[in-house]
Amino acid sequence: MKPTPEHNERIAKMTFASVYPHYVTKVEKKGRTKEELHQVITWLTGFNDKKLQELIDNKVTFETFFQQASIHPNAHLITGVICGYRIEEIENPLTQQVRYLDKLVDELAKGRKMEKILRDA
Repeated sequence: MKPTPEHNERIAKMTFASVYPHYVTKVEKKGRTKEELHQVITWLTGFNDKKLQELIDNKVTFETFFQQASIHPNAHLITGVICGYRIEEIENPLTQQVRYLDKLVDELAKGRKMEKILRDA
C-alpha cells in the first residue's frame, strides 16, 4: 500500500498528545513501562523527558514534533510493515518518521529486547 497525499496530510495534522496516551496504554498492557517508552522515543527523536512533556502540553502536531526532532542516524534500519505500509518504501519523510515511531512502540509492546529495538549495532 502507498500512502495517499490525504493520508500524509492527516498524519501531519494529528497531535502527538492525542496519540501518546495510546502508546503508553499499549506498552503498559504488555508489561512494559512508560520509562521504556520514553527511552525508545528519546532514541528516535533526541527529546528528553522535559522536552517531550512540553511538546505534549503544547499539543504540537506530528509535523511540528518531527521538525523539532533530531532523528537518530540509524532510524533507516527500522524496517517492516506497520498499519499495512512497508516502512522503507514510504516516500513522504514525515509519514515515514511517524511510522518509525509506531514500529518502535509495536516492538516494545511485543516484548522485543531493548538493544534490538534501539538499532545501535
